[in-house]
Amino acid sequence: MVFPEIEKTTGGNAVRIKRQLAEQAIALAAAGHWGEAADTNRKMLEMGPDAESENRLAKALWELGELGEAREHYQVALALDPTNRIAERNIERLRALMSEAGERTAAPEKASKAPVAIFVEETGKTGFAMLTDLASPRILAHVNPGDAVELIPEGNRLFAIANGTHIGIVEPRVAARLLKLLADGNQYSAGITSLGDRDVRIVIREIFQDPRNYGKVSFPTAARSSDLRPYTKGTLLREEELLEEDLEDDEEDEGIQDLDRVIAAEVTGEEAFEEETDELDEP
Repeated sequence: MVFPEIEKTTGGNAVRIKRQLAEQAIALAAAGHWGEAADTNRKMLEMGPDAESENRLAKALWELGELGEAREHYQVALALDPTNRIAERNIERLRALMSEAGERTAAPEKASKAPVAIFVEETGKTGFAMLTDLASPRILAHVNPGDAVELIPEGNRLFAIANGTHIGIVEPRVAARLLKLLADGNQYSAGITSLGDRDVRIVIREIFQDPRNYGKVSFPTAARSSDLRPYTKGTLLREEELLEEDLEDDEEDEGIQDLDRVIAAEVTGEEAFEEETDELDEP
């Protein structure tokens, strides 16, 4: 990896080089080149303390299986910025994971990421849901915002699977509607928008409407425009570095880049789904 010369830089030139290094680090992480991403963030930290660089370095080390070292860098990030939710959340997630696996593990297989398109608002086709009956914190520590979620119907429940692992069940009143539409041929894509030890939110998007469901809206109440906020390059990756806040990245799922508007992770299932009388309720 070739880095810009930084030894004798000051002022605007130093700012420019830091920006270049940050962009390189984000691009490398997005491509899954975690070793090079770690080196790039270390190079950036040579220019001075920076909470975001510490978060990115911690994420890269986590992906490389260096759990103890990753936690140390999250702790540094939190010391630099006591309000840093990404660092705070991941310190707790790593604590749970390390109690099971120790300070070092084999690098995990690359997680399946949700398509960028599902995070973009489309009235009637996109909604949010909370998961219930969550998996243990140790299991949830292996998944991140931006990971794809497979929805599996089973009886009157809709199970959520991420990276081959059961992570929870879609809240009942959301599941009830989707189960009817799934049974008649609709198809949906889903992804994690935020998660903690006690709560996991997912976004669900209709990707195919069966002709039998013509005129039936998957999500009667769309997210309000006030609940939406712009995301910029690297946002999702920072969330994973929550890391989050995504696909809140966070530079974490860098899968999301240069989108004008992305659904906010804070919207809850109750806000996104309201009971309505429509075709689905008719006999």
